[in-house]
Amino acid sequence: MKFSITARRRVAGAATGCLLGGVAAATIAGPTATAAPDCSAGGVSNTVSSTLGSARAYLNTHPGANQAVGAAFSQSRPEAAATLRGYFTANPQEYYDLKGILTPIGDTQRQCNVSVLPPELASAYNEFMAG
Repeated sequence: MKFSITARRRVAGAATGCLLGGVAAATIAGPTATAAPDCSAGGVSNTVSSTLGSARAYLNTHPGANQAVGAAFSQSRPEAAATLRGYFTANPQEYYDLKGILTPIGDTQRQCNVSVLPPELASAYNEFMAG
């Protein structure tokens, strides 16, 4: 799995950044083959808040992952990437768990044709989700 420090820092900080900065979402909804998601601004905001809350709760109950993500904040980019890559490579189930928890953000962005994360967080999210 390739992780950069920016990805780790941004994903870990996504909860704070999104919640404090607010979620500004355009609400252009397109038809999908699955059940229609709630693409209203409130629906998108609820999805993001709920997802980030779940990610925070997961990290709080997985001290190793939480420590690795927390350590990445104070490390240089190469060090943080190595820390996170090393941790999640050694603990792939935790990576897949966290990836699954964060999936609704990407699903909402695609299904509602909106960007719910600031560009720097979106880049980190995309890199994390790509593994």
